[in-house]
Amino acid sequence: MKTLEEQFYEYAVVPVVVLDDADDAAPLAEALIKGGLPCAEVTFRTEAAEESIRIMSEKYPDMLVGAGTVLTTEQVDRAVAAGAKFIVSPGFDPEIVDYCMEKNIPVFPGCVSPSEVAQAVKRGLKVVKFFPAEQAGGLAMLKAMAAPYTMLKFMPTGGINAKNLTDYLGFSKILCCGGSWMVKGDMIKNKEFDKITEMTREATELAAAARRS
Repeated sequence: MKTLEEQFYEYAVVPVVVLDDADDAAPLAEALIKGGLPCAEVTFRTEAAEESIRIMSEKYPDMLVGAGTVLTTEQVDRAVAAGAKFIVSPGFDPEIVDYCMEKNIPVFPGCVSPSEVAQAVKRGLKVVKFFPAEQAGGLAMLKAMAAPYTMLKFMPTGGINAKNLTDYLGFSKILCCGGSWMVKGDMIKNKEFDKITEMTREATELAAAARRS
């Protein structure tokens, strides 16, 4: 059985999904799996998020489904009860991190400064999210911030797309990248699941090439 970290490294890209309608959850999951990315971070920004996680987890039990934009411990409980295998928060919230760690729930808090990274290291976390990646200085900032923390890996998210994915994955401290360019909201709303599969496949090919180089 592969660890969560090994799965993330293998996938290299984690689709960050916003679902307004839980009816789109199953066809979206199928589109991602067909495209070679059996994983998703479903953001808790919408009313449909909890049910979407439940549908994906039940219909595709081998799919790696997590909850993103988690802002409270109550949302942690709801997400995990629905089947989320990991929790992602946009910022470093000590309450959420400590709560997840106490319950042995994998958590990836957003860190954008050395002070936040230091808090993560202090708690024994091995992987953190770097968010919002591009807006916070991109790869240059991440490289500078990662330098003192040799034991840590990063999941940059925010502004990452097909044009800069290769650059990010070229940095050894990056476990995987979060991105939404292959699962844009309008494509989901318009039921363009074939297009999502096609763009997901392109992303996986790009990631595989980046990891080989």
